[in-house]
Amino acid sequence: MAKELAEAGLSVVLLERGRAYTTHHFSHDELHCQCENGRDLAYGPPAEPNPRTFRYDDSTPARLVYAGRDAEYGRTLAGVGGATSAYGGASWRFMPQDFRMRSTYGSIEGSNLEDWPITYDDLEPFYEKAEYELGVSGLAGADPFAAPRKKPYPLPPLPLNPQGEALAAAGKRLGWHPFPPPFAILSRPYQGRSACAQCAWCLGFVCEVNAKSGTAIALLPRALKTGACELRAGCFVNKVLTDGRGRTTGVTYFDRQKQLQRQEADLVVVACSATETPRLLLNSGAKLFPKGLANSSGQVGRNLMGHIYAAAFGVFDREIPHQLGPGPSIAFNDWNHPRGRPIIGGGYIYNFYSTTPIYFTGNRPPGDPTWGKAHKEFQRKYFHRYIHLDSNCQDLPMGYNRVDLDPEVRDAWNVHVSRITHQFHARDQEAAEFVMDREEELLKEAGAIRVWRYKNPRGGINEHQCGTCRIGNDPKTSVLNRHCQAHDVDNLFVTDGSCFVTSAGLNPALTIEALAYWAADYIQREWRGGAFRRS
Repeated sequence: MAKELAEAGLSVVLLERGRAYTTHHFSHDELHCQCENGRDLAYGPPAEPNPRTFRYDDSTPARLVYAGRDAEYGRTLAGVGGATSAYGGASWRFMPQDFRMRSTYGSIEGSNLEDWPITYDDLEPFYEKAEYELGVSGLAGADPFAAPRKKPYPLPPLPLNPQGEALAAAGKRLGWHPFPPPFAILSRPYQGRSACAQCAWCLGFVCEVNAKSGTAIALLPRALKTGACELRAGCFVNKVLTDGRGRTTGVTYFDRQKQLQRQEADLVVVACSATETPRLLLNSGAKLFPKGLANSSGQVGRNLMGHIYAAAFGVFDREIPHQLGPGPSIAFNDWNHPRGRPIIGGGYIYNFYSTTPIYFTGNRPPGDPTWGKAHKEFQRKYFHRYIHLDSNCQDLPMGYNRVDLDPEVRDAWNVHVSRITHQFHARDQEAAEFVMDREEELLKEAGAIRVWRYKNPRGGINEHQCGTCRIGNDPKTSVLNRHCQAHDVDNLFVTDGSCFVTSAGLNPALTIEALAYWAADYIQREWRGGAFRRS
């Protein structure tokens, strides 16, 4: 968004609560990465100043949770470029059905499933723009179930590794359709950046060669080069300001010295994540917005979604090396909206990121020792004879799942923190079990001698958070219109995963980026017509 508006000639101030990370912050330290590890996350936010609270339902008090120490936290990197600085780079286009879930599956009891107010065809040009501006590696036409596209990927797919070879052969024997998954990781030099070095430290790490196409690397330099964009890192926005007419006039924020500052603006774009954006809006209540900013519908924070992770693990009697990063090199989309509709949604299957030793210590068959001699022997024997399959299955939207403000807990800036309430729908669990059955089938066909599985047991949000400020045509049931513009405040936009209507069985990053381009295109057209400027 910053790049598009700056290149269009608007004056942009980009406020980020975290710091600007570079390759100098990278280290091959598995305990110091952006994943749960019982410690502070490598790239923030620091745990103690930034608590949250979590509950599965409102019948019990919410408990304190911290980034890196609790799975339910809903972590996302606090730094310039957001989660794209340390994400795995998976860059999927949503399928057409994902924008028409209500039309595809009908009404689902317990869920407020709806169609998006835009279609895949509306977003297709912006998917293409995101792929080419970021640099996405993939193979057009390899997935027979993928949405139609007008251009190939800008880069060829990443190399097939031994895990991918074994799984592709097994999948073909089962009659499935293997293909290389798309990644915003350069398979060859692109736009002055180096190709992937295939190190094992990818997911959860800043890339040491800048091959990972995060927004801070691929896009932000272009925004800054215009001279129209000013980046202010280490600045925590605590409130969006409004005037007596109900229009935003800017924000207040704490700077690096923790001094409260004010930034005036003709329009404000919020992109803090689906757990932090509703927090900011709810903390921005005013006389005209007693329930929180842009919340006349009462929907800000509602419909919180993530993914129900469906994983299967297998060990083999032969070595299958997996230390060439990023790891995933083969995928199957046969069980994402499967033909015959035995489940709602579902998700793709792929081999997971390169396994690192400490991560592997936590992956044991149920009932096996988790410490001691037997645990060590398992580690030595199977570390190079192991495949982890994973799937991001859809999390159906429910108004009950939400982010609101904890009435008691505040952060280091004395701002009420996000209280997360979340549990999975029964149909989510069914879909995950179905997909895990397919994963077990694939591992056994590939020759696994022992297979076990895991899914999120009850609920809890993850880094694929979305849905808390959904877009829609009806101001009574949605927060934003189809252009990600607040129904209640015409010069306020939200362009992160908050605006999603459904979560899809695919990673959200590319769709977030495409929606930002979509909204930026609308803002530019309206700006040229004289909109948003304060009189």
